[in-house]
Amino acid sequence: MRPQLLNPASLTSVFRKELQLCAVKPGETIVLLSNLNTPREYIQAAMAAAEELSAEIYELGISRVPDFSRVRREVNQAKGLMEALKSADLILTFQPPNFAKWQKEARDAGARIVSVIVAPDELARLQSPPGLKEAVLHAADRWGSAREVRLLSDAGTDLTWTRGEFKVKSQYGFAESKGRVDQWGAGHITNYPDEGSANGTVVLKPGDFWILPYIRMIESEVRLEVRDGFIRKVEGGVDAKAFTYWLDRNKLSDDDMDPYAVSHLGFGLHPQAHWDQILLYGNSPEYMNSSARVFSGNFLFSTGPNNDMGGKRDTKGHIDTPMCDCTVLLDNEVVLERGKFVDPKMIVAPAWG
Repeated sequence: MRPQLLNPASLTSVFRKELQLCAVKPGETIVLLSNLNTPREYIQAAMAAAEELSAEIYELGISRVPDFSRVRREVNQAKGLMEALKSADLILTFQPPNFAKWQKEARDAGARIVSVIVAPDELARLQSPPGLKEAVLHAADRWGSAREVRLLSDAGTDLTWTRGEFKVKSQYGFAESKGRVDQWGAGHITNYPDEGSANGTVVLKPGDFWILPYIRMIESEVRLEVRDGFIRKVEGGVDAKAFTYWLDRNKLSDDDMDPYAVSHLGFGLHPQAHWDQILLYGNSPEYMNSSARVFSGNFLFSTGPNNDMGGKRDTKGHIDTPMCDCTVLLDNEVVLERGKFVDPKMIVAPAWG
């Protein structure tokens, strides 16, 4: 593994910039939601940065270790915990809040939330550069205005679905508005297809990724046949076996198809995340959780739940697979061609090499 590249002495300034992106004002209350694995230098840097901005800050430590192979990470039921989270102006959570009930309750109360789950040099390199927010919001607006989406690839992918039932989720790396949730290092959009509308073929090829539950490159082709919103057939070698093994073990019954549902779909726009990060740093979640999902031009295909945007599926059978070299058409208009954006407003200049 390569060594950490960020000078530890600069970590406070990196946190201060993030808090400024989150529009922290003097007198606001920041809660650090930590766990047994949270690096103490993150807590110290966040507290020092908050003090420099004249914000109030304290830590809530929960007695859990995050399981990055699982979808939902709830906090415990200790008295006063939810009350404290709902009273915060900003929550920095050191475990992903995805699909968790606690984050919805806190957001409904007005708290803004940022998850902090990557290595120190990733915090610096992936910190939102100028123009990323605007590009993400533009992409979300174009996607959200489309009725039909089509995904193609030279490997054989041809998947079509309709949309409009669910809102488009946009993440650009900070939470500056009331009730917003984001992830430090993010830069992508996702959206759930209308229930039962996804039909066609998805081919995962060598060089695409497993991010959840596995963290590695796909090494053998996986062919998925999708009908009426669910994967009905999986073909391939060892990667296909792993695909079905994980989803089958998360079924609640033999006829439970929820793990095989087509879940969130979207693409990354971050210019400072790169496809080759897994080759440089290996399969460490601290280096891959953000980077692999958001590198510019990747397409994120997933299976399983949709409950965080109002759907009914709450399954733990979730797979995230960023795909390379895909083409995306919104109402028959190409916006991404073989992994390259053709809409210039979706292209962001890097501020970091």
